Amino acid sequence: MTGKLEQTATVGFDRRQIMVGLMAGAGALLWGGLARGDEAGVKAAIAELFGGRQAMEGKVSLDLPEIAENGNTVPVEVSVESPMTANDYVKSVHLFADGNPSPEVATFHFTAKSGRAQAATRMRLAKTQNVLAVAELSDGSIYMASKEVKVTIGGCGG
Repeated sequence: MTGKLEQTATVGFDRRQIMVGLMAGAGALLWGGLARGDEAGVKAAIAELFGGRQAMEGKVSLDLPEIAENGNTVPVEVSVESPMTANDYVKSVHLFADGNPSPEVATFHFTAKSGRAQAATRMRLAKTQNVLAVAELSDGSIYMASKEVKVTIGGCGG
């Protein structure tokens, strides 16, 4: 037993250092696996939400800055043209960012009593990427809009 302790001490690592190293390595592997946001990830997330239904252009307005000087708080506003009646309304709007580790950023739910389908929030974007808004209407149709946001760091291109 003494020989093993001396051998470990000779290597220069104690149990705590080994555990911290293993946890850091596992975290790096996990984060590396999560940080793979891309267009394919967004398409997969949309397919999972809506099955094989195809999104059409139109009805959805996406208001974002073309250039965001601070990627930590990028304002986004989304609205969908709809009469918002009991028979014709927007059920939900999903925001996606193809450069984020988890592609779905936010979801907003509406009912006919919402009055209008409009929402605003702020999102964090670490780099230049596409932001998509996908709206599902009460009749099952899906509409989409997208916009690229260039994120600069300290006013320099990014």
